[in-house]
Amino acid sequence: MEQRRTVYMDHAATTPVRQEVVEAMLPYFSERFGNPSSLYALAREAKEAVEEARGRVAAAIGGRPEEVFFTSGGTESDNWAVKGVAAALRKRGDHIITSAIEHHAVLHPCEALEKQGYRVTYLPVDEFGRVDPGAVEDAVTDRTILVSVMAANNEIGTVQPVAEIGRIAHDHGVLFHTDAVQAIGAYPVDVDGMGADLLALSAHKFGGPKGTGALYIRRGTRVATFMDGGAQEQGRRAGTENVPGIVGLGRAIELAVGEMPRSSARIAAMRDRMIRGILDAIPDTRLNGHPTERLPNNVNVAFRYVEGESILLLLDSLGIAASTGSACTSASLEPSHVLTACGLPPEHAHGSLRLTLGPGNTGDDAEYVLTVLPGVIERLRQMSPLGGR
Repeated sequence: MEQRRTVYMDHAATTPVRQEVVEAMLPYFSERFGNPSSLYALAREAKEAVEEARGRVAAAIGGRPEEVFFTSGGTESDNWAVKGVAAALRKRGDHIITSAIEHHAVLHPCEALEKQGYRVTYLPVDEFGRVDPGAVEDAVTDRTILVSVMAANNEIGTVQPVAEIGRIAHDHGVLFHTDAVQAIGAYPVDVDGMGADLLALSAHKFGGPKGTGALYIRRGTRVATFMDGGAQEQGRRAGTENVPGIVGLGRAIELAVGEMPRSSARIAAMRDRMIRGILDAIPDTRLNGHPTERLPNNVNVAFRYVEGESILLLLDSLGIAASTGSACTSASLEPSHVLTACGLPPEHAHGSLRLTLGPGNTGDDAEYVLTVLPGVIERLRQMSPLGGR
């Protein structure tokens, strides 16, 4: 029996752990299993591995090792940044500025803070999902304590003008946080160039293990402790360190950033080929996100007269793994908040397809998708009561 072909194009949701990363992690599950907080030699080995990984993360983003704090992932990092600043600066102000297309790891903490009396401004975006830096400046008040705008959107791939937004925040004496979960390994990330006081990242988006992330906190930035307990992470994030995960994060970010120039160029060429092929072959289709200022691996298109869930099921039957949007909301029947913020009517947003490429994808993978996708959409439109021809 012929084995079914598998084409994985959902790297924005998660990525396979690289073999080099697995090999780096393995000793810390067994012979180097010590607790970094203990004092004997076995523990010191683990502590040294954690600090080496911290240095690798800092080097990858242009920060200092002492400004990197390990977490359980991007969601915790974003929560810590938003809630931590709000708690630390409550006496100074109670206003936060963010965008309407942030990941829910930022939006939901903001909504929780609103219930506690904070005020949040959710900035609109244009049709391409871009935040206007001028709107950020217009929204700042004397009570603003934080601006939080993601570096690149996880659904539509639009890259934000974060350097300009960070400069505006600092001009007004306001802290700037950016969710860079999708940006690491895709294009150069530099905390000074971005003006980032806080930056979140997650290992499993660039070949590392799930359940491990980091929050960059610029030296001198006031952020409340997020987890109380032990004195780990300079007393700011309690809990025994996930040594294997941290080692994996350090190795993964070193590899991803080191290979980025060559890898991103190859993947971007494949992305462009797929976008052209889909738009040329399938009528009543539109590209979501910015046409040029977008992640090198992101293809997000909306098809009229079809449902995204049906597209995914048929693609899965053909061995293609894709998404309709954020993996965190894939079980929801509501249209993507990102697409509706960009102005898509709900009936169009429901027909979205996100294909996100990775280093393991080949030109043959892209051609396979371009070969089968038109037939999938045509079949669904023939079945659709919404107006298929």
